[in-house]
Amino acid sequence: MKVTVCELNNDPDDFAQDWEQLVGHVKAQASELVLLPEMAFYPWFVWKRPYDPQTWKDAVAAHDKWMERLTELAPATVLGTRPVDSGLKRLNEGFIWDPTYGYQAVHSKYYLPNEEGFWEASWYDRGDNDFVPIEVSKALVGFSICTEIWFFEHSRAYGKMGVHIMVCPRSTPKSTLEKWLVAGRAAAVVSGTFCLSSNRINLKGEGADLGGQGWIIGPDGEILDRTSQEKPFITKDIELEEAEDAKKTYPRYVLD
Repeated sequence: MKVTVCELNNDPDDFAQDWEQLVGHVKAQASELVLLPEMAFYPWFVWKRPYDPQTWKDAVAAHDKWMERLTELAPATVLGTRPVDSGLKRLNEGFIWDPTYGYQAVHSKYYLPNEEGFWEASWYDRGDNDFVPIEVSKALVGFSICTEIWFFEHSRAYGKMGVHIMVCPRSTPKSTLEKWLVAGRAAAVVSGTFCLSSNRINLKGEGADLGGQGWIIGPDGEILDRTSQEKPFITKDIELEEAEDAKKTYPRYVLD
């Protein structure tokens, strides 16, 4: 399966240029699965505290508008997250989109940080603690949205459920990129899955220090490739059978 990860600019004008280039890359590479960063279609708004109703409304509206443009990445399946209003709750909702079935909500972010630059628990509510995989073409895929990747019990559970690919859409700072890469490698090892991540990058200084660096990691924690500003999109043809075989080996086979 051909999979694509990316780093996309936080600034709206730069993001629009990135999007056009991403569309071209996906077409040229014949990608089958594209992972977007966390809440990619509006500047990272939770760097400010407190919650502002108008900003939330604007972020939801921007994502509504950009959902209509996911067709530009077809026939690839697109995964990402977006802000939504769900009853009385505000959520950071993981989604899957494909040309046949359109938009499907998959999993809403459960583990929410609340610190300088990342006041998420102040802006939206926890989703349900439901880490349930979804089929994407030939693959079984599980979501670990940003901070969730640190809770390795879910990675191990995904492995037990036969997941091939774990996706981690992120908005994380430049200062901790190597720490996040450790998390991605560890999640892949404990689950026996390919771990994919896309991140936002903030080059203009205002707001959170978002650092880019998406990655594709193999089922034994090997770094297959990672993005940079010189190479903001990467595509790899991964063999799903490698994830199936990995689950038969240490430490995946060890009983709980």
